[in-house]
Amino acid sequence: MEKRVTESDSHYDSLERMSTDELLRNINREDQTVAHSVEKQIPNIVKLADAVFEKMQIGGRLFYIGAGTSGRLGIVDASECPPTYGIEHGRVVGIIAGGDTAIRKAVEFAEDDYEGAWRDLKEYDINKKL
Repeated sequence: MEKRVTESDSHYDSLERMSTDELLRNINREDQTVAHSVEKQIPNIVKLADAVFEKMQIGGRLFYIGAGTSGRLGIVDASECPPTYGIEHGRVVGIIAGGDTAIRKAVEFAEDDYEGAWRDLKEYDINKKL
């Protein structure tokens, strides 16, 4: 397994030295960047959403693949699709780096396993043509 670095330098070193007010203001400042980043990508998000919709209409599936919190959120969202949207179970699938164990307990360095997602996808017969 090739080790890849997924962490980047923080704009906010020494969090333990910040007051609660400083922490919350910095979190809020960072949160505000999300909407601006998403706004810039709306044309690409539209293309993706339309492509997913087209594939889902003809029997395709949507896979959420992530590590850590993003993986957990993908699993939660995928599990809510059948009751919320009436879509059959298995059409939207959440996969987390490190497998089911990682849902409740961190699996260190699973996010650095470049081939891991491909191995996990093999059990879903992703090469089947629609």
